[in-house]
Amino acid sequence: MKIKIINKSSHALPHYETIASAGMDLRANLSESRILKPLERTIVGTGLFIELPIGIEAQVRPRSGLAAKKGITVLNAPGTVDADYRGEIGVILVNISNEDFTINNGERIAQLVIAKHERADWEQVEVLSDTDRGEGGFGSTGIK
Repeated sequence: MKIKIINKSSHALPHYETIASAGMDLRANLSESRILKPLERTIVGTGLFIELPIGIEAQVRPRSGLAAKKGITVLNAPGTVDADYRGEIGVILVNISNEDFTINNGERIAQLVIAKHERADWEQVEVLSDTDRGEGGFGSTGIK
């Protein structure tokens, strides 16, 4: 699938690191480093602008290594870039660690996954069909 992109950063376009990668890394586009204090959040620009086809979304997701090693994650994960959005892709980062984290220009801060989606047409009814699970939720199926 071809997707139109404008790159106003000084970094290479996002790309897949391996043949089986689902996501492409997004890099911080900063004029100077930024410190993210514990429990602080910020929007980090990428310098990227895209034009997605209708029926396609771009999901902004955390990088697992950054989350596991540094406690840095994407606050609204996954963030959704809609097909009609034409602004800069921004990443809402949050520091859930106890230490300051420095975001440097060009640092890989999130990943972008391109995905198809469906639109729903609601059919209002009075009763839903029965299932074995029923109304059980929030851990009702157990942990083992």
